[in-house]
Amino acid sequence: MQLAIFDLDNTLLGGDSDYLWGQHLMDKGAVAREGFEAENQRYMDAYERGELDIDAFMRFALRPLAATPHDTLLAWRAEFIDTHIRPRVLPAARRLVESHRQAGHGLMIITATNRFVTEPIAALFNIPVLLATEPEFADGAFTGRHQGTPTFREGKITALQDWLDRESAMLEAAHFYSDSRNDLPLLEHVDHPVAVDPDPVLAAEAEARGWPMLTLRQGDTPLPLNRTSKRHPS
Repeated sequence: MQLAIFDLDNTLLGGDSDYLWGQHLMDKGAVAREGFEAENQRYMDAYERGELDIDAFMRFALRPLAATPHDTLLAWRAEFIDTHIRPRVLPAARRLVESHRQAGHGLMIITATNRFVTEPIAALFNIPVLLATEPEFADGAFTGRHQGTPTFREGKITALQDWLDRESAMLEAAHFYSDSRNDLPLLEHVDHPVAVDPDPVLAAEAEARGWPMLTLRQGDTPLPLNRTSKRHPS
């Protein structure tokens, strides 16, 4: 099988769902804006610099899930998808996904953002396979911890290989689309790496290695990205 793998945040979406979920939690009064907002931004800045401590971030990100009844979280999530995510689904990203679907390729999202936040987003794209960081759930509630290896940096390769092993899938070739330097391990691992509206480090790597670069932020169709262009804002 050929597999088309997509990063989610700032690749298929014109924004970061993890960061936006934090903003939504503040809007709902689930966390105090004072302190949480600065910490949320601090982790985002570390991610963009390629310096994120993923375990520390997951403790921060999953704590509000453990402190809130599950039914309330589900209601908040539905509102979050309508308010923050649907407007950030890029039409050209839909076109890119559909081009792979029509070619008969398997479709997968691999994202470090936790499954609770990203599962309905994968459904918006009708992408059947989601590999995401797994929040631990027990006795009808989240525990505030994650299970297994976070799907971040080399963890994405681990998750992909584990999935292939479970599915007994024979992989002919894999395409991977990402915006972030943090995804260089998986980009180097696949047959067809593509930088999508890349950050400066990834843009430089893509240019040096001759990888294709696309923008999904100029109309309804994926377009080659001018190699002298800067990354598009979220």
